[in-house]
Amino acid sequence: MNKFKSAVLYECSTKIKAMCAFYLIEYAIVAISFAMAAVSSGGAETYSNGLEFCSVFFVSVIGVLGYEEDFKALIQNGYTRKYIYLSTICMFLFLSVTMALIDTTIGNTIHYFNSNYFTFFGSIYGYGNPLGNWLWLTVLYLLFCCLFYLGVLVIRKAGKMVSLFIGVGLCGVVIIVISLFRFVISHETAQSIAEFLMKAMGFMGDGSVNLLFPIITLLTMAIVLGAGSYAIIRRTELK
Repeated sequence: MNKFKSAVLYECSTKIKAMCAFYLIEYAIVAISFAMAAVSSGGAETYSNGLEFCSVFFVSVIGVLGYEEDFKALIQNGYTRKYIYLSTICMFLFLSVTMALIDTTIGNTIHYFNSNYFTFFGSIYGYGNPLGNWLWLTVLYLLFCCLFYLGVLVIRKAGKMVSLFIGVGLCGVVIIVISLFRFVISHETAQSIAEFLMKAMGFMGDGSVNLLFPIITLLTMAIVLGAGSYAIIRRTELK
């Protein structure tokens, strides 16, 4: 247990500095942009939407680095793959929870004082539910961490060429699915599927919004990707 705790602390400590640097640079740029726009427009309100997209990009990079750097460092120090995987998932959770809290707090605060600023969550689901905002961003960030972690594991196992063919195959599947919806599946069936997907994202048929559904949907996807990562990492000779 102490060894597992040490692995988790190592994983998190190596990412805290990067996270602090990320937010320092991001909001320094935002502050400069707001100041320059305010001066050029004579003090008119300015806006900068969707800074959460930057956080999505950051956690995606962390998902890659979860293997590229930490796996090699930990396995050289005698940690088992199970401990490495679990400590990586804990690090993903830590980053997702922390960054979602920061983005929810700052985003809603900026929107409160400047109605021309819209957060990613607020643009989709509206405002007034900070808890739902935080949970939704948490599972969204966790999903992208797990997605890119699985992606880099697949590339390392299969090789770049095979991974390229897999990517092309996935694009082909998407095209086939779109074609099925357009030319094969009946309008009633397509409408039923669309209604199901809308409900999965929280939009009910009566016009209401249920945030529990998208949170469960994103969390389920993250769990599936995480399980896929574990299936690969425990069976593959990673170098």
